[in-house]
Amino acid sequence: MMKTFKGRVVAAGNVTAKALVSHGGLNTLASFQKAVQFGDKKATCGDQGNTDLYGKQMAGKALCLPRTIGSTTGGLVLYCTASIGRQPACMLFSEPIDSLAAAGAVLIDVWLKDTSMPVVDSLGDEFLNYVKDDMDITVKEDGSIEIR
Repeated sequence: MMKTFKGRVVAAGNVTAKALVSHGGLNTLASFQKAVQFGDKKATCGDQGNTDLYGKQMAGKALCLPRTIGSTTGGLVLYCTASIGRQPACMLFSEPIDSLAAAGAVLIDVWLKDTSMPVVDSLGDEFLNYVKDDMDITVKEDGSIEIR
């Protein structure tokens, strides 16, 4: 069975990936520090405060979350992660995206021509309650999200 959601496009793109779900906010710096600072190619989540993601591989996943939290370096961390090829396949927010994460998504989209990380926000609580880890997610250019 397939379910479709529609959100607002922050960074356009088409991708299919396995879902990785967080019901709490993503602390971008704590989560991606191992990938950016210590060379972890799988981008294993290092944020012990996020029990949904801690210790799980984020690189190449459809990261489904309500919002980002924490450091003002959030956008730069996302950009740096993508610049070394360790970014999620996409980021899907149930809530409106914050300005810092949006800045990172736009920097990736504009400055990294050979790198894609589609970002869609405002998908709603129903989206986050429905999606589970390892479900197949397809993101389309128009902000449509298909979950299988």
